Amino acid sequence: MLIKYYIFKLILIFLFFCSSSVAKETKYFDEGLLLFKNRDYDKSKIFFEKNIVFNPKHEKSYLYLAKIFKRKNNDTEEEVNLNNVLLINPKNDEALYMLIELKIKQSDYNQTKELMEKFILVCDSFCKKKEELLKKFSKITPENE
Repeated sequence: MLIKYYIFKLILIFLFFCSSSVAKETKYFDEGLLLFKNRDYDKSKIFFEKNIVFNPKHEKSYLYLAKIFKRKNNDTEEEVNLNNVLLINPKNDEALYMLIELKIKQSDYNQTKELMEKFILVCDSFCKKKEELLKKFSKITPENE
């Protein structure tokens, strides 16, 4: 009987710690999102990074980090975070859209062309921006193409 009591107690403690880590994870993302909407990008960045520590596959945290780095004109970090989003979810059309814009800005024709082909296949909520991307892409297209 005493052994069952200790096992029960151990299971309760385990469940408590599991639930508190999940609660922190959600809390960090929600807090970061709130700060992002209030344009406090430095603080929101910290919360998104904390969320990634608890859940490295949380694509929205990486996406919002990319948005923060875009606002700060840090192309390298923006690209790293967008690539992380696409590793987790290759069909994330918002991340593809942002990465295409970044590659157009960098005048990387080959990479942009490859990403545009993927974007056309998977676009969902950003399909209406396809024409805008095609217009920007045409500006970096080589003359012999």
